[in-house]
Amino acid sequence: MDLDIVDLSRLQFAITALYHFLFVPLTLGLSILIAIMETVYVMTGRAIWRDMTKFWGVLFGINFAMGVATGVVMEFQFGMNWSYYSHYVGDIFGAPLAIEGLMAFFLEATFVGLFFFGWDRLSKVKHLMVTCLMAIGTNFSALWILVANGWMQNPVGAAFNPQTMRMEVTDFFAVLTNPVAQAKFVHTVSAGYVMASLFVLGISAWYLLKGRHIHLAKRSMTVAASFGLAASLSVVVLGDESGYLSSEHQKMKLASIEAMWDTEAAPASFTAFGFPDREARETHFAVHIPWVMGLIGTRSLTTEIPGINDLVKNAEGYIRNGIDAYDALQTIRAAKTDAAIPAEARMRFENNGPHLGYALLLMRYVDDPRKATDQQIHQAAMDTVPPVGPLFWTFRIMVALGMFFIVLTATFVVLSARHKLDAYPWLLKIAVFAIPLPWIAAECGWVVAELGRQPWIIEGVLPTAMAVSNLGATTLLLTIAGFVLIYTVLLVIELKLMVRAIKKGPEHESEPHLSFYEPMIEKLARAR
Repeated sequence: MDLDIVDLSRLQFAITALYHFLFVPLTLGLSILIAIMETVYVMTGRAIWRDMTKFWGVLFGINFAMGVATGVVMEFQFGMNWSYYSHYVGDIFGAPLAIEGLMAFFLEATFVGLFFFGWDRLSKVKHLMVTCLMAIGTNFSALWILVANGWMQNPVGAAFNPQTMRMEVTDFFAVLTNPVAQAKFVHTVSAGYVMASLFVLGISAWYLLKGRHIHLAKRSMTVAASFGLAASLSVVVLGDESGYLSSEHQKMKLASIEAMWDTEAAPASFTAFGFPDREARETHFAVHIPWVMGLIGTRSLTTEIPGINDLVKNAEGYIRNGIDAYDALQTIRAAKTDAAIPAEARMRFENNGPHLGYALLLMRYVDDPRKATDQQIHQAAMDTVPPVGPLFWTFRIMVALGMFFIVLTATFVVLSARHKLDAYPWLLKIAVFAIPLPWIAAECGWVVAELGRQPWIIEGVLPTAMAVSNLGATTLLLTIAGFVLIYTVLLVIELKLMVRAIKKGPEHESEPHLSFYEPMIEKLARAR
């Protein structure tokens, strides 16, 4: 397969995924914050909390619409740009996507409509139930997508069928409960909660700086800061879990993130700073923190984390095993009946079949992996090393931003408790300027997760270079240009709608000291 086509196909999917991921996390977090605000409204009867729910609900609705518009396109790409991938693993990958579309998306979309149009048609309790179900549906959508993505990172509950040349489900429950998928789900959802919290916090801070909607802004900041602090702390804990699972299932990704070229004595140190050099296989000006990486990656003081060089040597052995599996596979497929398959070929495939994907890495250099030279095997093993520099820095940017979010939200929690949210204008300005930072952190996380898996589209099973469709470069360039143009227009539209809604503010803002008595006033008016 022409490598230019592979790179262009990856670029197209990366662009559409990055655009789509601008909207999804904010939708996840806003849905929960809105449910919290409406719960307070139902419990207290204070109309200002209803006004808050409606106002932030408008921003949620704008973002939700854009997320749907950009997300639908991505699913079509699997069939158009990644047709062999769809053929090879469609039995496994297609099931979570189908469930997400039929169950979660319809649930979410139905209750989004009821949320906006049910205020005057449903009782307070029933509308709150609608809002909660909308939040559940929104997060449920993310579950199925991340189950599918988690399987790509750690393919469990499936087996390769030599007769059909496809991966087939053997245990769907194992696919669903895949530890990598579950860790990715809670980590991604928590990141969405942080994003929404800082979004609400920043806009509310802007209102305070402008002296507008003071009561709404202070209450929104209190909710956002408290929820954001809890979410920020959970992101750290769940990120630690993801790192631990990487040490079990994606050792090369972990070593590349750390730029750990050689295996260190346990417990390994953490490289806080440095400049990775892939050609020299070393990290210049490295600043190490003893023991930290060993504790994070293995949760022990005695377990080693293998370095990149040792993992490359291991990959060479896996490739040779994969070549033997490839040879046995050709013998199995040449047999006309199952009974005609030689026992020796069947046994070789059973023993080395898990490494068949490593042999497919050689297809970049030779048509038949069995004809590969030692140099080609070594080169294919080197290909298992993802881009170390980008992974090293994007991970550290993400971690640094995560620490900043904890400090920022904790600061506003303290100010809220002391009733001094508007006492320090410079802190409010920091909150306003911090609004885009969670998006940067989320995109860095996406890059770490997906770039760190390369050269695999399915870890250890199918190389990315073999998964693409046989498209022309011109077709891909035109579609990339089209996507960039259309998505940029959508992004501009979304930003304009958001800014317009924020500048306009809530349609109604009840005074808090009066809103508490509104239900009693209405009852007295009816009695008269």
